[in-house]
Amino acid sequence: MDDLSIRDRVPADLQSCISVLADVYRRDRYPLNWPADPYQWLSPDNTRHAWIAERGGTIVGHVALHHPVAATDPAFTTDPAAATGSVAATGSACSTGPGSAAVAEVSRLFVAPAARRLNTATRLLHHARQWATEHQLDLTLEIVDDPGSAAAIALYERTGWRHTHTSTAAAWTNPEGRPVRLRRYSLRDHGVQTLQEN
Repeated sequence: MDDLSIRDRVPADLQSCISVLADVYRRDRYPLNWPADPYQWLSPDNTRHAWIAERGGTIVGHVALHHPVAATDPAFTTDPAAATGSVAATGSACSTGPGSAAVAEVSRLFVAPAARRLNTATRLLHHARQWATEHQLDLTLEIVDDPGSAAAIALYERTGWRHTHTSTAAAWTNPEGRPVRLRRYSLRDHGVQTLQEN
């Protein structure tokens, strides 16, 4: 029996979330650059809502929705290696411009390595999508344009996300000093798709 539950994140969850994120970073290098302040990275000023996934009382995943802002933080984007398990997605800029009341960005999505292939990321995304639908919000997200992102891209595209464009992040580079190309997606139908396995 699947004992996964998803609930609103509370401040007391942050230390456990950072521990999970550290495991993801060691395995997948997500985020691309480890944040100087992980607490602030998980709870930036533009956070609109955040959830955690638990199994057996242990936090195994996280997702947030943010108000759109310009990308200035190198940790704002995702690492392609994390895509298969954590379905890494983060937000920075979107076509509707900063501060749009009708748009939120899926961000800080990660899943503990031990909880992968158990539909955790799909269910977190579905939960965030339901909340956005209830609040009449369109969604955006972005992901590194890299072959390692194929599993995440497939998940988004089969659940209704639309690729809008690909661009190079101008404000920062990856740890090797190379430019990062980002695929941007939107979800504007306010619908909720049936859950599908990763």
